[in-house]
Amino acid sequence: MPMTDTRPNRRSFLGLLGSGVAATTLAACGSREAQARDYPVSLSEAQWRKKLTKSEYYVLRDAGTERAYSSPLNDEKRAGTFICAGCGNALYSSKTKYDSGTGWPSFWKSLPGAVDTSTDYKIGYPRTEVHCADCGGHLGHIFNDGPKPTGKRHCINGVAMDFRTA
Repeated sequence: MPMTDTRPNRRSFLGLLGSGVAATTLAACGSREAQARDYPVSLSEAQWRKKLTKSEYYVLRDAGTERAYSSPLNDEKRAGTFICAGCGNALYSSKTKYDSGTGWPSFWKSLPGAVDTSTDYKIGYPRTEVHCADCGGHLGHIFNDGPKPTGKRHCINGVAMDFRTA
């Protein structure tokens, strides 16, 4: 009967190390920083479902993403204010909107006190998630590839907003 070497070797060590990294990454996917914040507008899940359309609920309450180029707000060019579709909070001025070429409404700055942020790891690495400051609804993400003066791109799901003309 041949003898089998059962001593740890480099290959088994690297396999074990890789398994640990994969498990840690998978555990982080879909997690968010804990938000112990109470929002001024707070509804039950049933109330949100009654108030919002299916697509609004999917984005605002389940942190989903609408299909690129699907929102009419991506092409909105009139003067006015973009407001939260969940609670009516004023989020962005049309003066800060620009065409980022991404297929989602993009802004270089939110209105003062209109949004909150958290860190989201849904795709395996940290991103800045942006929420409505009044109801906590998921709006989109903020990236560091925007225009001056802020250098930020608030990439926002159009279905998460309504538009109010000036």
